[in-house]
Order: sequence, then structure tokens, then C-alpha cells
Amino acid sequence: MKIRIGLVDDHQLFRKSVSLMLQSLGFEVIVDASHGKELQEKFTKLAAVPDIMLIDVEMPIMNGVETARWLKQSHPSVRLVALSMNDKEHVIMGMIRVGCCSYLLKDTAPDVLEYALREVYHKNYYNSEINNSNLGKLVIENQNEFATTYTDKELEFLHLACTDLTYKQIGTKMKISERTVDGLREALFTKLNVVSRTGMVMEGMRKGLIKL
Repeated sequence: MKIRIGLVDDHQLFRKSVSLMLQSLGFEVIVDASHGKELQEKFTKLAAVPDIMLIDVEMPIMNGVETARWLKQSHPSVRLVALSMNDKEHVIMGMIRVGCCSYLLKDTAPDVLEYALREVYHKNYYNSEINNSNLGKLVIENQNEFATTYTDKELEFLHLACTDLTYKQIGTKMKISERTVDGLREALFTKLNVVSRTGMVMEGMRKGLIKL
């Protein structure tokens, strides 16, 4: 069976173009809408819900965060993927916090999009920082994954990194210096094989270290 895809984006030309591309890649696009409210209406008429919903972040009437939150609550089986031009960290984190298991930019290459969607379908997760170019490193990492240990401070820092707090505010809350904050961040980046706060949180979720 083909993987069923839904798409909500307020730019009609982009939405139609992506729908055609996805169908050419072997997916089945079963619903598309220009904002969350329209999507809610269309969902009532579907015989089956999508396996994956692609959600734009900035939309009128009902934006990406509101749409993702509604989908997570009303249709928890649907995997949520944010698709946006906005690459600001706080925006990405906002979509992850409401249930998105991946965040893709709209200039993502078609083959990467296809790979990401199939990863999300089969593994409920895709992190763009982890790719096949690091395959050798990942094999070694996976062999040692259960041997990796995390200190209480690292786990506390990781949990706080999921919030809206800045690194400076996290340091204040944990009552540690800026230098210690930098050390905890770099230690987690190394252990999780990531280079950003978003990647750190997503890998932490995948490994079961945190839950949102």
C-alpha cells in the first residue's frame, strides 16, 4: 500500500506542486488544505486519515502550531512533519514541542524529502542532521549506544533545552556558569552526534532520554 500523505499550506501553487511531486515519488496525497480550519473540515469527509501530515508553519486563520496540536490530540496515529521556509530555532522547537517528528525546509531536495517521509513512516522520526554521509560513524555509535552514559546535569540540561528558555536562562535556572552551560551543550552534541539545539532535542527524543 502507498503511504498516505496530507498537506496543509496556504500557498496554493506550492501545495499543488508538492502534491504532484509526491505522487510521482509513489506517495498518495489524500487531502490538502490552505489552513488548519479547512483541514479540520476536510478530515470529517475522509475515509481514512493520512499516515503523514506535512504542515506549513505560517498560515492564516489556524497556523502550524495550532494545526499540529489539534492533529496530535484528535488523530494521534498521524505522524506530523513541519515543512517551512522558516529556519529560526525557536520556530522549529515550537513545532517539535506540539508533536512534529521532523522539520524540513521547503528547499529540501525531492530525494531527501522522499527519504525523510519514508523514515518518518517506518521509524516515526527523521533528523536532517543524521544522514547517510555519517553512516560509518553511526554504525559505531549504534554499537556503543547502550554504553553511552549521561550525567544528571546533562539530562536536566537536555530537558530544559526543550523549553523556550535561552541557554543563558537555562544556566540561571540550573545555577551554573555560562562556561558550564557551554560544556554541557558540547558534551551532549558530541554524545548525540548533532550540531544544533534542535538536533540535540530530536536525538534525545529518539533515544528516549526525553519526552515532550
